[in-house]
Amino acid sequence: MKHVRTTALLAAAFLLSACGSEPGQATPAAPSETPAAPASATESSTAAAAPAGNVTKPGTELKVGERAVVPFKYGTTKSGTIAITVTAIEKGENADLAKYGDKAKGITPFYLRATVENVDGADLSYASVSLRALGADGRSTGVIITGSTDGCKSGTAGKDFTAPGAKFETCTLQGAREGAEVAAATFDKGDGYDKSPVVWKS
Repeated sequence: MKHVRTTALLAAAFLLSACGSEPGQATPAAPSETPAAPASATESSTAAAAPAGNVTKPGTELKVGERAVVPFKYGTTKSGTIAITVTAIEKGENADLAKYGDKAKGITPFYLRATVENVDGADLSYASVSLRALGADGRSTGVIITGSTDGCKSGTAGKDFTAPGAKFETCTLQGAREGAEVAAATFDKGDGYDKSPVVWKS
């Protein structure tokens, strides 16, 4: 879920270096002032118009392992329809963030694993998909973290991701404060989904 927080911007001191030369960031951020709990599929129909076609409506709630079909744009020239299946929400160990240094103290990593499928055969080669985490209260976890760990590498579509049925696996690294849990993953890109994401609950 896309969250913009003034307080998160003040955490520039937490800019870190992730695995290898990939830039990383791990920042405890103040909780959102307003709840970000997902709406049900029925509620979302009035909050955001569903995209045309046989796709999953904004605001739909799914279980981990279920498939969502969504319109997708990548860059300024590529667009099509993809299916996202969140396959796991895994809790890591703080030790997994060793390469982030002391700035990751008190942060628990969570791994949002997913399979991405090309539905309509559009040329989406080299595209990537990211997800967001929600805590047990339906809000952002209050932690911004980017990059990867040895156990969670972000996947990218290959050059042949241009045919219906083509797939790739990916993992989005997210974080929560020590003692907190991640209870859901969200997709919040595109018209309607930015305000009413598709949500997968564990």
